[in-house]
Amino acid sequence: MPQHLLAIDDVADDFEAILRWAIEFKRLWKQGDEVAMNFLPLDTLAIGSIYEKPSTRTRVSFEVGVQRLGGSALTLLKNDIQLGKSETIGDTSQVLSRFLGGITYRCFGHEDVEELAKHATVPVINALSYKHHPCQAAADLMTVIEHHDDTENLCVAWVGDGNNVLHDLMLACAMLGIDFRYACPEGYEPAEDVVERSQKFAEEQGSQLMHTTDPTEAVKDAHVVYTDVFISMGEEHMKDKIKSFEGYQVNEAMVEGMDSKWSFMHCLPAHRGDEVTDWVMDHEQSIVFDQAENRMWAQMSLMAYLINNGAWEAMREFMGLA
Repeated sequence: MPQHLLAIDDVADDFEAILRWAIEFKRLWKQGDEVAMNFLPLDTLAIGSIYEKPSTRTRVSFEVGVQRLGGSALTLLKNDIQLGKSETIGDTSQVLSRFLGGITYRCFGHEDVEELAKHATVPVINALSYKHHPCQAAADLMTVIEHHDDTENLCVAWVGDGNNVLHDLMLACAMLGIDFRYACPEGYEPAEDVVERSQKFAEEQGSQLMHTTDPTEAVKDAHVVYTDVFISMGEEHMKDKIKSFEGYQVNEAMVEGMDSKWSFMHCLPAHRGDEVTDWVMDHEQSIVFDQAENRMWAQMSLMAYLINNGAWEAMREFMGLA
């Protein structure tokens, strides 16, 4: 049976190794290392990416990443195929598995990516669902480690909605033993089952997980502050929702209470003037564009790990990480 990635804790056992691989591979590739440049674990394979929701970073990062690993990127927009229309998700999954080496799926309902994975005979990667965003979390923690390598004494704070990005960020930090605080308004808390899973990892790793409705409390002395749009894609009709996030904007006053070497993170696209100010977004300690680039490198590690693990392990040994 193939290994799938539907939530970031699906790769909990090797998560740090996946991130360290991505960091080192990125370094070698940018240096023009011959072995890294000719590492083609997806050679002869086509990787299909299904999009129910439009995307900038997800689509470009997967298409370029697949090509750099030697594969062929096949993008399938929602109107290109019969998924969930005249053909069931299960039937589509079985058909695509006959042609593809792996499938990525950016969808609305998390149950849809679960159904796709249930019937697939190749690895399925959740490229975003309403509940989880594991590829974003992998890029996020890769970026955190690049800028704050001492994860043992690190605190990451989330300020905003209890959404899919928060879910996997919380899980990922807990899996690595990073202290995590999240400030969400009442009624916009993360899913209880995700909090429970995160708490279990935090207890195992000896880190702290804290919830508050006070953003100032969440970011006090923290090293990283992360936010996302207050109104997500598909919620455009919920304009009154933004009223619940008064005082949650990440601005100059908020970061004053953080560690002096604070970093700002955002999964993008950002609504400047709503959840974050220009001053923070454009600050030299903002690392949002490193995050955006790292979507590709983190996903390359994940794809190699899931689709051609033997090649991933061989490259890991070459890089001195095994």
